[in-house]
Amino acid sequence: MNTLSDNAAPRRLSPAAAHSADTGRRAALRMLSAAATAVAMPAGLAACGGGPRNHHTRGHVFGTTVGITIHDASAQRAHELGEAVLAEFDRLHHKFHAWQPGMLTELNASIARGQPFHADAEMAALLQSAALLAERSEHLFNPAIGHLLRLWGFQGGAGRASPDRAELRHWVAANPRLSDLRFNGGRIASVNPAVRLDLGGYAKGYALDRAGAILRAARVPAALVNIGGNVLAIGQPGGMPWQVGIRDPRAAATLATIGLRDNEAIGTSGDYERYVMEGGQRRPHIIDPRTGMPALGTASVTVLASGGADAGLRSDGNSKPLFIVGAARWQSMAGRLALPQALLVEGEGGVAMTAAMRNRLSGRA
Repeated sequence: MNTLSDNAAPRRLSPAAAHSADTGRRAALRMLSAAATAVAMPAGLAACGGGPRNHHTRGHVFGTTVGITIHDASAQRAHELGEAVLAEFDRLHHKFHAWQPGMLTELNASIARGQPFHADAEMAALLQSAALLAERSEHLFNPAIGHLLRLWGFQGGAGRASPDRAELRHWVAANPRLSDLRFNGGRIASVNPAVRLDLGGYAKGYALDRAGAILRAARVPAALVNIGGNVLAIGQPGGMPWQVGIRDPRAAATLATIGLRDNEAIGTSGDYERYVMEGGQRRPHIIDPRTGMPALGTASVTVLASGGADAGLRSDGNSKPLFIVGAARWQSMAGRLALPQALLVEGEGGVAMTAAMRNRLSGRA
């Protein structure tokens, strides 16, 4: 049985040591950023004359800002395709919303009643793919812990301090997992009524892949889709990679810039947008299902996924287990999940990355 306990408090640095670590981090990443920027044309540079240009469509869905940049000669065509992608995002937003009425809330209600639910093929396939990732990640990626997210206030809000610890212990002990689900075609049932699905850490990646399918079917020469920092590249404008910044989790700045090639996606999980302060400590929305507590010690994790029709999904879901295990185990978890390109920023400012990610940031790969 799981027991409830706070995550170990992160090691505190002296002001001088903290300043030194931060300065070293920024210096190293500035050099990486400069090298990466030097090898590719900035994404915002438009072609001269009547050639293809970057056209932008923006919206707000999934609780965040989304943007579609299409590299095309026709502004009208780019606008129409951008609107088609936003319409698809709106459909997915309502279908997979964790607490507003839709197919996912209907499924959760059926699970709570102990009854099967007849979902469509899209819902079943998405949950089955999430279940595979959950298994591979030792169930640290766990979209079944919606009750814990609700107690912390991260469903529908910025979070709340000091949720009832007895309730947290109850839902941790109930041990909800995606492996509790049983699939029979579109029929979904759960052997554990404590399962409450929240796909907030997975649906954005799926939405990126759906946007990619729409734009590729329309044969756009190049496009960049951004859902709150989860980004998918399609093609390359002018034959050059799209330039995408990796956010500094502790400042309004960019840590590094990376060139995204065709069918590459980058996703970041961080503690800087949805969190609650408790006892002077930042507690992010990423919950460790083993404890019911927000994962501490990690500021952000960035994952780069390449190739396949599910690059968006892989860039989104895979960052959560690395964030939870933190500096001590992130490299072994990255290996377990077959993630050659990943970067972790510790809460204290230290930066670590895989060799393949270092090569990408330095322009050597």
